[in-house]
Amino acid sequence: MTAKSKSRTRPVLHVATVIALLAGSAYFTIELRKEEQANAPAIQTVTDKPVDAGSVDDDGSQKWERLKNPARSVLRGGDGDVLATFTDGARTATLTGPSRTFAEPATTKSKVVTENWVRLMPEEWRKGAEREQWFKEWFKEYYGSGKEDLFAIAFQYGDQAPVKKDADGTQYAGDAAFGPLNPNATPEGGDLRLEQSDFYDYLGRSYTFRNGTTLAAEPAKYRAIDCSGFIRTVFGYRGRYPLMATDEAGDGLPRTANGMARSKAGVDVIPLKGITPKDRPSSIDVLQPGDLVFFKLDARTAQRLDHIGMYLGNDADGHKIFISSREEANGPTIGDKGGTSRLDGNGYYASKLRSAKRL
Repeated sequence: MTAKSKSRTRPVLHVATVIALLAGSAYFTIELRKEEQANAPAIQTVTDKPVDAGSVDDDGSQKWERLKNPARSVLRGGDGDVLATFTDGARTATLTGPSRTFAEPATTKSKVVTENWVRLMPEEWRKGAEREQWFKEWFKEYYGSGKEDLFAIAFQYGDQAPVKKDADGTQYAGDAAFGPLNPNATPEGGDLRLEQSDFYDYLGRSYTFRNGTTLAAEPAKYRAIDCSGFIRTVFGYRGRYPLMATDEAGDGLPRTANGMARSKAGVDVIPLKGITPKDRPSSIDVLQPGDLVFFKLDARTAQRLDHIGMYLGNDADGHKIFISSREEANGPTIGDKGGTSRLDGNGYYASKLRSAKRL
């Protein structure tokens, strides 16, 4: 694990050089490719039997179904294809939209070609919410919309991602590190980078939470977000999901991976049974794009879960891929540094998976 190259910031004057650098760059790419829709893997698939038929639109082109395990409402089109999925007790919604490709060519050959757009609703879903005014207004605005979703936001923090600034000039997106180098790191213990970099550290400014707690950014952690800080940036600071200042009592998304996994926020689609290898889930088919996935990586953290990522769906080769911020890659990645980003098979992260949650 090395610090990111300073060469990125050197001015490039020749147009041909710029083109060559961009062609081989490591930053995450997001492409809207309609021609790839035919080859997009079937990520959002419903395989269980309907609990009841639900309601049908006046023109008969759409139908609502109720499914279980977990309890959810599925909207299907006239051809039977899934248009959207809403899970009881969760604000995360998965909508079908234009095909996109997410890739990280510098560290992996994996590409996620997906028609899934993951968004946060203003309220938790409940049975019958499709008839409520708040949902009708939200769905009209976002179904088929090209406005950035949680996937698009997540990929705005990868290696060499373009800088984005708000009206006040504060950078809120762009290449993020995992954390500063650890001056006490040892070859035996690893930990070459310090953890505990949150979204406000990335922003470089203080932040006051809903309970009145104000936390100050640490200058050494400027432009850095660790694994849980990355999730809080995507879902919380950018997606507006409520955030807690710490793991202590309160509602919202806690500070750490362990706090999130054990909190009451959202729905546990893969309940946490324990932290040992025998507690690895026997099946992960219930996962839906946008789900939070939790891992037990380090024996030194005792009973705590110590890593978190966001499930993206299947890659072009059919593997279940996730994104997370890691010290080996020094920031958010779907790459292979420190372990392949797959949840299927018996690789490093797949074998360390312990639970999953749908916010």
